[in-house]
Amino acid sequence: MPKGKIVKAISGFYYVQYEGGLVQCRGRGIFRQKKITPLVGDYVDFEYRDKREGYILAIEERDNQLTRPPIANVDQAIIVTSVKEPDLSLNLLDKFLVLVESKAIEPLLFFTKMDLLTDQEAVLIKEKLAYYKKIGYTVEFLSTKDKEVNHQLSVYLNNKVSVFAGQSGVGKTSILNRIIPGLQLETDDISESLGRGKHTTRHMELIPFEQGLIADTPGFSALDFKEIDLEELPGCFPEFVNLQDQCKFRGCMHIKEPKCAVKDALDHKEILEDRYKNYLQFVEEIKNRKPRY
Repeated sequence: MPKGKIVKAISGFYYVQYEGGLVQCRGRGIFRQKKITPLVGDYVDFEYRDKREGYILAIEERDNQLTRPPIANVDQAIIVTSVKEPDLSLNLLDKFLVLVESKAIEPLLFFTKMDLLTDQEAVLIKEKLAYYKKIGYTVEFLSTKDKEVNHQLSVYLNNKVSVFAGQSGVGKTSILNRIIPGLQLETDDISESLGRGKHTTRHMELIPFEQGLIADTPGFSALDFKEIDLEELPGCFPEFVNLQDQCKFRGCMHIKEPKCAVKDALDHKEILEDRYKNYLQFVEEIKNRKPRY
């Protein structure tokens, strides 16, 4: 029985890549009965009569999965954040990071539109964002007309399954169009009144790039914490994880507990104050969300 990987999903058809080529498949009825939906990125067992009539028989256990976009077994998320138009928002950046960390996906941070800043503004932005590099994240700065983007990205995308994430209007789709000739995803200008772009991507497919695969969607279409429990949140902040064993109480939430190593590091300015404030805001968001049934 052949094994393969779903690289495209559209209208109930799943396109499975295997060593013999590409086969158009449907899912067996058993998946609907069990309320299991095959996802792009899934490793599957399948059978086929010809390249246009195959059936997925089994789905291997997933390392991770995202709901929006619907994709499984992602190695890394390229979080694209603009420094201007729209302006840099550490709150949005940290929200993306929490969502990616909660799925055990490695985040890479790409900051775009650096050429729209003055030299002084660029220095100040880089100084602030140095904190993210300090706590272990990969950080890259890109200009709007940067011709070296292919070279910069290929270093990170080789032999990986990557998904792009970020607020609308920050340049995700433009980057994808630039690095994958012929892709021609739609882009929209930013609405001046709203300060953000419109969502334009409608398609879900893994596109070959170098020796890796890239999801051809700019990523998350919703930013909420519906799938994250309150107790999980501190584990989505790597600088908190590095200090948690030094806290007096196991399971410390780093808010009001005595002898908390995270709050001590905050007092000594070893943790970025804006990021800690975002953490407290996310705690409240999770506490105040409507219960799931």
